Amino acid sequence: MTDNNDTSQRQIGDYALISDCETAALIGRTGAIEWLCFPRFDSEACMAAILGDEDNGCWHFEFDGGIEHIERRYRGDSLILETDITCPSGKVRLIDFMPQRGVAPDIVRIVECLDGHVHLTSELFLRFDYGRIHPLVRQCSSERAIAISGPDAVSLDFDAQIEFSDRRFTSQVSLHKGESSSFVLTWFPSHHDVPDRLDPKAALQETEEFWRNSIRNFDYGGRYRDAVMRSVLVLKGLIHLPTGSFVAAPTSSLPENPGGGRNWDYRYCWLRDATLAVQALTRVGLHEEAGAWIGWLRRAVGGDPIDLRPFYTLMGEPRALEWEAPWLSGFMQSRPVRFGNDAQGQLQLDTYGEVIDALYRAAEMGIGDDSGHEDTDLLIRMLASKLEDLWQCPDAGIWESRGEPRHHVYSKAMCWVAFDRAAAWLEERDPDLSRHYRDLARTVRKDVLDNGYDSDRRSFVQAYGEKQLDAAVLRLPLVGLIEADDERMLNTVEAIERELVTEGLVRRYVAEEAQDGLEGAEGAFVAACYWLVDVWYRQGRETEAREMFERLLTRANDLGLLAEELSLKEDMQLGNFPQALSHLSLITAADRLTGGTCGDRPPAQDTQ
Repeated sequence: MTDNNDTSQRQIGDYALISDCETAALIGRTGAIEWLCFPRFDSEACMAAILGDEDNGCWHFEFDGGIEHIERRYRGDSLILETDITCPSGKVRLIDFMPQRGVAPDIVRIVECLDGHVHLTSELFLRFDYGRIHPLVRQCSSERAIAISGPDAVSLDFDAQIEFSDRRFTSQVSLHKGESSSFVLTWFPSHHDVPDRLDPKAALQETEEFWRNSIRNFDYGGRYRDAVMRSVLVLKGLIHLPTGSFVAAPTSSLPENPGGGRNWDYRYCWLRDATLAVQALTRVGLHEEAGAWIGWLRRAVGGDPIDLRPFYTLMGEPRALEWEAPWLSGFMQSRPVRFGNDAQGQLQLDTYGEVIDALYRAAEMGIGDDSGHEDTDLLIRMLASKLEDLWQCPDAGIWESRGEPRHHVYSKAMCWVAFDRAAAWLEERDPDLSRHYRDLARTVRKDVLDNGYDSDRRSFVQAYGEKQLDAAVLRLPLVGLIEADDERMLNTVEAIERELVTEGLVRRYVAEEAQDGLEGAEGAFVAACYWLVDVWYRQGRETEAREMFERLLTRANDLGLLAEELSLKEDMQLGNFPQALSHLSLITAADRLTGGTCGDRPPAQDTQ
């Protein structure tokens, strides 16, 4: 069994997620919390060992005699983590969860002795400002302590005595079968009074009830129910409940290429990912989340002149400046470690299509507009008008290239979606403007088909006038631009199978040959694998689609969690974790394989 403090053997798939739907923590196989941001997903981390070592902040348990065996699971359909740890003298169950927030956010850890006798030591390293700053500590009693750093404060309420020395909090616990001990960590603003102590057992019951209630409308009866449910719970755990926004992932700088520099901060609300997440949730009966996100969207993108960004902070702010943290060594020595994300300033034209489509769909379903559709109408008109000035510009594309802007095929296809949906929305409200956008949609679609398909390559390509393939074009039939069985898509799929499918998995593009302004290779892109599943199914290749889907299920970790990418060389997950786009794509593909059509976009009216 790997030592708790040995960072060299860690893998991204080792971690579990717990969440209170405002922030989250990642917990390793041995029960060590190695990533925690308070009070929000995008706040500074007070435990960042996942990007460095224990001195950058973590909370782990040491067991006398070491660990012989570990089993873990989530308790039912929840994000309550149970880790069973067998030691030479006995066995304990570690229950980790984050209760729904009252006055302040909490992490609760309950250790139950299941067999024999176990002696353990709790070691807590609090390091604020992403693992850089040691807090000031005030001991309130033998079992309570306060740690303060600038605007942040944390209270510790343990059943065991707390000692502070060598810049760590330690507690010794001895348990016999049937006994338990609780540990509660609570964050609060340092200028506020210390919150009252939480009752751990009552909080556990309330948290179980919260998760049961949150999935009460879940509606999926297919053969992949467990995987779909776990993906739904991940998406629920990545929702910022007070605002309705989604984070793309709860982490930053987990590498797409171990030891390389493709390390990004995903703790923000990407409009593309959130739109697709809402569509995935509505496929399985969850509509409240869609309404909350549509409300957030209107607030975030509203304003005149409208200026659509690829992503926003959870509060809807349009800026998240990118910077590097040189004091963090990086996961698997992958540097630089970045926080913030400069992609926020990029032009990504596909976002217009996703947003207009989301507004249109939500209104058609009666979701999330208390203004009698006045807000929706205004936003669709403003966005379509803005895009009319932009659609012929080169952009950074769906993959957020840091190279020169190009005329990305998928971006142009989503411009077609934008104008097509605007025309449908305005058909009865403003017939003249509707006809204008319908004509413009035809123009854009013709542009894509004429310039995005390379007859020599017999494939849609990544950008106009180029030869490189791009898995994003697998989405062309999914968004309705072209039928999946059109000869051009059949040829494109054949080319992607030949050049982008490796070891049965799909790469986004050949990173070594890409003009994305970055160096180094990367793994297979999980969402792209699911896009191929969907396209294969539409092309009548159900057996291959199902085989790919089920192969991907085996690449999730033992808890059913998926990162952004998968290694092509070994059974390893890559990139930020868990990734909303991967899980929402799983839900959509599972729905497709069980005959679902909810959320499909209608095909283009002017076929060629």
